[in-house]
Amino acid sequence: MEEQDAAPQGRAPGRHRDGSRSVKTYLIGLGLAAILTLASFWAAQSGLVYGPAVPILLAALAVGQMGVHLVFFLHISSGPEDTNNILALAFGVFVVGLVVFGSMLIMANLNANMMPTPASMQMQP
Repeated sequence: MEEQDAAPQGRAPGRHRDGSRSVKTYLIGLGLAAILTLASFWAAQSGLVYGPAVPILLAALAVGQMGVHLVFFLHISSGPEDTNNILALAFGVFVVGLVVFGSMLIMANLNANMMPTPASMQMQP
């Protein structure tokens, strides 16, 4: 009996097994996500943050938002039973990064090989 009581203490914040704890973790995640979202809007619209630092702050808040979603909603933790989930997530991030990088590379190459505007205007009848 004591072994079952000790198990919930060793779980990550997003891990749950019973209904009351799941509602509590979802509500905590919702609260944190709402706070981070409001902080992002505040940082973008207020003049209190140094202008060039706003994109860095927004990126940090976005990373925090992703962490909240991974832990509290997707229940991904660094435990040994979640190794496959973490590998699948890492592969997904790799594929998305590859697609974004490849798209940017293709667009930069197309932009470099475009005909100058005055030359294209002379070709029109």
